[in-house]
Amino acid sequence: MYKLFFLPFMLWCLLLPQAQAQQNSVLDSLLKPADSFLPVEQAFVFDFVQQQDELVVSWTIADGYYLYKDKIKLGGIAVSFSHPSYPASMQIEDEYFGVSEVYFHQLTLRIPLTDISDDAVFKIQYMGCAEAGLCYPPVTKELPLLSNKNAKQNDTAPVPNDNNVPVSSQNSLAETLTDGASLATLAGFFLLGIGLAFTPCVFPMYPILTSIIVGQGSQLSNKRAFTLSLSYVQGMAVTYSLLGLVVASLGVKFQAYMQHPAVLIVASIIFVLLALSMFGIFNLSLPSSWQEKVSNVSNKQQGGSLKGAFTMGALSGLIASPCTTAPLSAALLYVAQSGDLLLGAITLYILSLGMGLPLLLLGSSGGKLLPKAGNWMNAVKTTFGFLLLAVPLLLLDRIVDFNYVLLAGSALLLAFVVYLFRVVFSLQQPTAKAVILVLGQLLLFAGLYFNITHWWPATAPAASATIATEKKGFDTVTTLEDLQQRVAQNNGQYTLVDLYADWCIACKEFEHLTFPKPQVQEQMQKMQLLKVDVTRMTRKDQALLDHYRVLGLPTLLVFTPEGEELTQARITGFMNADDFSKHLQQVQQ
Repeated sequence: MYKLFFLPFMLWCLLLPQAQAQQNSVLDSLLKPADSFLPVEQAFVFDFVQQQDELVVSWTIADGYYLYKDKIKLGGIAVSFSHPSYPASMQIEDEYFGVSEVYFHQLTLRIPLTDISDDAVFKIQYMGCAEAGLCYPPVTKELPLLSNKNAKQNDTAPVPNDNNVPVSSQNSLAETLTDGASLATLAGFFLLGIGLAFTPCVFPMYPILTSIIVGQGSQLSNKRAFTLSLSYVQGMAVTYSLLGLVVASLGVKFQAYMQHPAVLIVASIIFVLLALSMFGIFNLSLPSSWQEKVSNVSNKQQGGSLKGAFTMGALSGLIASPCTTAPLSAALLYVAQSGDLLLGAITLYILSLGMGLPLLLLGSSGGKLLPKAGNWMNAVKTTFGFLLLAVPLLLLDRIVDFNYVLLAGSALLLAFVVYLFRVVFSLQQPTAKAVILVLGQLLLFAGLYFNITHWWPATAPAASATIATEKKGFDTVTTLEDLQQRVAQNNGQYTLVDLYADWCIACKEFEHLTFPKPQVQEQMQKMQLLKVDVTRMTRKDQALLDHYRVLGLPTLLVFTPEGEELTQARITGFMNADDFSKHLQQVQQ
């Protein structure tokens, strides 16, 4: 009988704190003084610009405030227009209107215009609220428009999309998609994907796939190797495509989430466990039941199940490929601007298949190039175990200082070389002994050379030292307001803004391989250099990225001396020193 009273009592204890919290929230919003809220003009800073037959309207939304999507009303007098494509919104439970779609931080709409008369006026109405409990009345703006004739006459002023500005790769590819994705265009993205397969971001996939193929052991055949490789590539391609659509909607925030230290550490542990299973010494101080479960999972992966290969391919696409490249950015930019999810997904899938083709060829060749059984097969499995141990180093390089990664990598390389020398004594054929011996010596010398050049760099000639002392670095800014202020105060120079994060591999490549080069320094000496570190992805970082509609990193923005961004010259993805130098030179001409 007491249970009948105990259950309501427990429910009352659980619901009472929530009811009190909700009541306190309502009381706080009612008692909060009105002057503590921002005026509507400051809460939702409105701006617009007409670019010939397109009207660009934008809102910079203060922290703690949001705009309603369905409250934005458009109208025009003496002008025809098409409704714009709205970016992805956020769904909240609003105390005034219930479940609503809203925008935080930043919103930009591009409205196509036609038949613009001399006295044309565009009307736009919007409404927003404060999270603290204040809802503003609707605001109506009347925007005078230039007729088609006057717009062309006034087009001599510098604008971000000037025809003389060099168009970056991702923008030209996005325009190609906009014109209609023909078979030739999709074939071009397939070829671009093949090129991406040889970038550092894809390198970790090779030992992962080969370890799955090698784990098949004596059961490996040409057909089995092909099906396993195809399953792996399909997992990578499908995941890569779906995640691309998510990134096009959420931007860099999702990219940063997938590079969170917890995610990278968990992934690294998985690869270490797989490597240990390849070594055949899977002895961890875990409970026996846990060891059995983990061992079964690892054996399934290395044993070559199609589901396991697909899962590892999906994991590779999720973790091992965080870099944003120009082709990927083009597809994401098209999806974000047009909202055409189907064409965007097809393009991303075709691009991913191109990335997976070398992996497919490598895995399929396993049936011909790799031995099927014997002691040599055990040596091959152990070799790929060492390669699997290198994958966590590539992942942890995004969150751990490079010096520690170098020390760990050097120790791993030394252990591998020692293992190769041990293998030499177990071989019978002189040719095989010579090949393994030469390989071990080359790896040893390469490791020594890399460590010496890193820890004890050679003294450069006097001329090189002079150039090094004159290298121009980036000034760091942290907020959108600071960036806009510095862009406006440019002393008549172009401004280059580097959007950087520690987990972005290509960002570090820019920092070490491109920016220090003399030809690049020659061009950057004429520019104001600013850097925004968005590693932590705070709300201020997200507001800045939303304002400039950044889809992924690395991204470099270019601004004119008048403070206008050259959107067509925006750089996404790594560029080598020569191409980057030519790009900056064309921008400043």
